[in-house]
Amino acid sequence: MTPKVLISDKLSPLAEKVFADRGIEVDVKVGLDKAELAGVIGDYDGLAVRSATKATEKIIAKADRLKVIGRAGIGVDNIDIAAATARGIIVMNTPFGNSITTAEHAISLMLALARQIPAANASTQAGKWEKSAFMGVEVTAKTLGIIGCGNIGSIVAERALGLKMKVLAFDPFLSPERALELGVEKMELDDLLKRADFISLHTPLTDKTRNIIDAKALNKTQKGVRIINCARGGLIVEEALKAALDAGHVAGAALDVFAEEPAKENALFGMPNVICTPHLGAATTEAQENVAVQVAEQMTDFLLTGAISNAINFPSISAEEAPRLKPYVKLAEQLGSFAGQLTESGLKEVRFEYAGDIAELNTNALSSTALAGVLRPMLQDVNMVSAPAMAKERGICIEETTRGQEGAYESYMRLTLVTERQERSVAGTVFSDGKPRIIQVKGINMEAELGANMLYTTNADKPGYIGALGALFGENEVNVATFNLGRDEPGGNAIALIETDAPITDDVLAQVRLLPHVMQAARLNF
Repeated sequence: MTPKVLISDKLSPLAEKVFADRGIEVDVKVGLDKAELAGVIGDYDGLAVRSATKATEKIIAKADRLKVIGRAGIGVDNIDIAAATARGIIVMNTPFGNSITTAEHAISLMLALARQIPAANASTQAGKWEKSAFMGVEVTAKTLGIIGCGNIGSIVAERALGLKMKVLAFDPFLSPERALELGVEKMELDDLLKRADFISLHTPLTDKTRNIIDAKALNKTQKGVRIINCARGGLIVEEALKAALDAGHVAGAALDVFAEEPAKENALFGMPNVICTPHLGAATTEAQENVAVQVAEQMTDFLLTGAISNAINFPSISAEEAPRLKPYVKLAEQLGSFAGQLTESGLKEVRFEYAGDIAELNTNALSSTALAGVLRPMLQDVNMVSAPAMAKERGICIEETTRGQEGAYESYMRLTLVTERQERSVAGTVFSDGKPRIIQVKGINMEAELGANMLYTTNADKPGYIGALGALFGENEVNVATFNLGRDEPGGNAIALIETDAPITDDVLAQVRLLPHVMQAARLNF
């Protein structure tokens, strides 16, 4: 049967041409409502979307034939990844197709903000000549603070340096070497807030970056700062920004994204020192052609040959390799996620070590899968295909070694992260039951199966700790599923990996950190 694809959002005509030229049957039906989409989705093998179509759990439940969803762009907030994964549907995006366009829009907004161009244009076309009312500022010699210096952020940095600005960057994954190569000064967020004349956001929306510019952060900025956001709504607390604008502390803001979109109403609308655009970051002919062609080519390759590119929810593995690699892919995902969730300082190097049978497999796919897990807590839209490129952009060194069987295990994988502060390693293997296990953390041997909700602690190996932790759990009605312990020597350093039935709350985590002998406590989710 000839594969059939539905294009449900407005894409460049080039996408339809790519599908048709390679023998894919394609229908273009733009503007379908939820009921209409649910009614037809069962007829298609592929769905190509931008941001308007919402591929919800209910829609996906009706998609009996659907094998792939392709997003022409980077953000996949409009696609229920978990529902798609549960039904075996590959979700692809095009992470690099609109980078230049978005960066240029940020620079355009910065210059418009500096010279009050939109307000001056409206005033002049209204027949006024208020030359003295629109006193601007130069960007030359001013300091631009970039929050998130990845693909788009680094392009903004290069353009800003061309405008003779000084550029500061906050990005935990930006290495000092990459910062030097870009010509930016890497620093902590608080220092950037204090020094920047302009602040531009270029980070994905994650649990760690949500509301990163709140009232507390704004209070740390210098009076007269100007803020630009072309990244994601939700990075800025809009009410706090309005208060800072009303108070005259923030001189102006230019926003292309909002907490709720489409933004028909917003507290910032109508303010004279605010510029708003309707999520135009990727809205150029070139960018839309790039992402349309890329998503069509990726979807066609998958439907015709099984090749997977830029998948959000599945690694790039051939059909022949899949059965043997599958349990090790899960192991790599878990090791990467484990290490990534515990990493807070700048990442300099990632080392992958494979020993025994696993060393004979496609270790590149495993390393990319693990690397995506490492980066995902900070860079939510990363996948195993884009992870190596994103690591390279940030100057993170990648090293991979393979060797024959060593030690007690026939096969194992070790992942080591080198940050600006420390070096941390975690190793794991796959047992005969096909389930991955952690076998070593920071050189301390232990065997643990990772569950959905985990608590990780490091503590001094002193009597009473386990009892105190158990009592705390009892008081807070935390039910323990598994409890795994390890130590380097009696009375030395110890670690615990505890699986709980429900996620550890902020309150319980805070209490754990106050227990005697605890050196670190972190909540992990898998």
